[in-house]
Amino acid sequence: MSWLDALILGLVEGITEFLPISSTGHLVLTRSFLGLTGDEVNRALIVIQGAAILAVCWEYRVKLWNITLSLFTDKNARRFALNLLVAFIPLAVLGLKFKDDIERVLFAPVPVALALVIGGVIILWAEKRKHVERIASADDIQPADALKVGLVQVLALFPGTSRSAATILGGLFIGMSRKAATEFSFFIAIPTLLGATGYELWKARHAMTSAEAGPLAFSSVIAFISALLSIRFLLRFVRSHSFAVFAWYRIVFGGIVLALWAAGMIHWLPAD
Repeated sequence: MSWLDALILGLVEGITEFLPISSTGHLVLTRSFLGLTGDEVNRALIVIQGAAILAVCWEYRVKLWNITLSLFTDKNARRFALNLLVAFIPLAVLGLKFKDDIERVLFAPVPVALALVIGGVIILWAEKRKHVERIASADDIQPADALKVGLVQVLALFPGTSRSAATILGGLFIGMSRKAATEFSFFIAIPTLLGATGYELWKARHAMTSAEAGPLAFSSVIAFISALLSIRFLLRFVRSHSFAVFAWYRIVFGGIVLALWAAGMIHWLPAD
């Protein structure tokens, strides 16, 4: 992986991780165009995902710090932490059991492109339905609500679905405002993706080499910065816009993936 490859992968990961457009689909396509293969690239994708998640921690550092300090004295802080745990458990349990099998079967152009298109259609439908807001802020979420979003997040095991899209839509369906659904999607990404990143790095701990360090550190910094900008953009965007633009983007992007695959211009590379 060259320094230019590291720059491009970091940008793609950071920009797409928190938008409801599937970072997996974009990274697979990008990797194919760059001709990147091998375990080093797979490890890089794991590490830069963790770097993108750290952007959430930085953006909400004051809130997360205050919750940590008041965990044993404030019931609202305890409920917030419980919500994250409850939302995290379904994907953690099912992911450990089925993730590799699902990716082995569905990590291919047609399933991923179809997931992109179908997800786009669902977002359009969700935006057209009557939306009754009963939860205005992420602080108002109850554990039962968190569990429902966590169950919907399981759909993110299917490549191309998008964890962000699944959790945001799940939040909208149960009555969260766009802002609350978006912020909660950010928050539950912390245990979900840091856990996944830590697990994958532990498995690859003996394979990593010092030669990877430079480009990997550079790519991680780029992923962190671009993810931070993406988070701030999305928070501003949802104040006055629907998610329809992301739905149409998914539909067009999925169509492009199918067309490129049919033309033999991309090769889907396994993630293991």
